[in-house]
Amino acid sequence: MSKVTLGPDGLNRCNWSNSAPEFLDYHDSEWGYPVDDDQRLFEKLCLESFQSGLSWRTILNKRDNFRSAFAEFDFNRVAQFTEDDVHRLLHDAGIIRHRGKIQAVINNAKRAQEMVRSEGSIAAYVWRFEPKPENCLEPQTASTSAESIAMSKDLKKRGWKFVGPTTVFAFMQAMGLINDHAHGCCCRVRATEQRRQFVPPS
Repeated sequence: MSKVTLGPDGLNRCNWSNSAPEFLDYHDSEWGYPVDDDQRLFEKLCLESFQSGLSWRTILNKRDNFRSAFAEFDFNRVAQFTEDDVHRLLHDAGIIRHRGKIQAVINNAKRAQEMVRSEGSIAAYVWRFEPKPENCLEPQTASTSAESIAMSKDLKKRGWKFVGPTTVFAFMQAMGLINDHAHGCCCRVRATEQRRQFVPPS
């Protein structure tokens, strides 16, 4: 059984969501609910790549700065970034100043444009990897899955960077491809209902 903890408002939540106050709104209103908006999906893949080796708390606290620095994660605009933008971003104290990850976002924006041309949308591509319910593991017990490994492998073939299986699994959790809210968490039922009503793009 996955663990839940009692939040300051008396509600049960996934154990990780109560470790810092700023996690509460993110957990309750965003994490684990299905998303089919290409810009949000691209943003999340980028932020998960920046998180690699760091805590999500660090990224969440800087999310508004990331959005400002990367044109609100409009991948058509980011794809036009030049070396001058890389230099600018390396001097932006509001984000994680890691050259490889910054360059990966610009590269991945170009790959996102290619994906939209070939697949119709990022959402149509991503939701192909939604696991069948019977293949989902016990909530909060895994950091990768067969589906995240498959998506990671395919993204890398397409030229995407910083999209390892763990990064992709965290993306799948956050974007609602799986409902990984713990049993007993106040948001699990809500996420389940949203997933039931959600029609994956084709």
